Amino acid sequence: MKKQTKIALIIGIIAIIAIAYFYPRISNQGGSAQNSAASGGGAGGAGQNLPVSVVKLKKETLRNQLQVSGTILPNESVNLRSEISGLVTRIAFREGQFVSKGTPLVYLNDDELQAQSQRLQYTQKLFETQENRQKQLLAREAISQEEYDIALNQFNTALTDIKLVEAQLSKTVIRAPFSGILGLRQVSEGSVISTNDILVSLVNIDPIKIEFSIPERYANQVTLNSPVYFSNEGSKEEVEGRVFAFEPQIDLATRTLKLRAQSPNKDRRFLPGMFVKIRFILEVTEEALLVPAESVIPELSGYKVFVVGADGKAEQRIVEIGTRTDTQVQVLSGLNEGDLVLTTGVMQVRQGMPLQPNQIN
Repeated sequence: MKKQTKIALIIGIIAIIAIAYFYPRISNQGGSAQNSAASGGGAGGAGQNLPVSVVKLKKETLRNQLQVSGTILPNESVNLRSEISGLVTRIAFREGQFVSKGTPLVYLNDDELQAQSQRLQYTQKLFETQENRQKQLLAREAISQEEYDIALNQFNTALTDIKLVEAQLSKTVIRAPFSGILGLRQVSEGSVISTNDILVSLVNIDPIKIEFSIPERYANQVTLNSPVYFSNEGSKEEVEGRVFAFEPQIDLATRTLKLRAQSPNKDRRFLPGMFVKIRFILEVTEEALLVPAESVIPELSGYKVFVVGADGKAEQRIVEIGTRTDTQVQVLSGLNEGDLVLTTGVMQVRQGMPLQPNQIN
């Protein structure tokens, strides 16, 4: 009886160990079966249409442009100085005044020069009388040709001396070399100035010039009269200008080409030295096919895009691209007007995959 009890006890212990060993594995197999069932359901979901955003291609005007910064320059600018030293006797302008070309601005003392001019005029009259008398005598052969030539030379020398003094007198009046706006004056009446002293600045700001630089790779696309649009921090409204000149060489330090544009500035809104933001139009192409930049997929052999096929499935197209802008790419071949081009999901989509397109334009 005791022997049978021991055998039953051993069998019970073995049964407990067996249950403890095999039960977790049975549970895991059940979970795996459930996961497999769930996976099977997911595989069925993979057959659903992929939601994507698309744009419908249409012909547009392509404006290839650069965003750069520039500086406002005056049309003309000069610091006025005197050609001669002298005493300032009169200042004939107001600071900030607009003056026309040739307007007298500053007068210097000319007493000595006026006296020299008067003395030379008397001398000139004397020599003129002598020359006339000697000419009459020469006609009657009363004097030699040499004597007449001496009188004529004295008369001509007197005329030359007068012109020299008149030139000196003209320098005692400093005039505006061009029309413009005067700055702040740097001298006062009674000042003795030299040729190095600045009297006042004169600036012409209508029109203004806009100076800027572009990368050298765009140098061949620059043409005279190309439009530029610029604005400053004070106003976001853009003003149009036109390129009128550019450097004939590339800057070796910056690898850029320097250009200048010109624009009217009648309201004096822009002042020299201002920083401006510029949109420079390189070229304009009519009826171009443009796709969003994110739609183009680069490959070793070129570029491709995906479009929605006639059957609603993804269709791969190999394309040739042209000009790039910040947001768009010009397509030269491979697409047609009216094609629905994918803008999202381009990395997940595959050839022939069913799509659920959502047109965004």
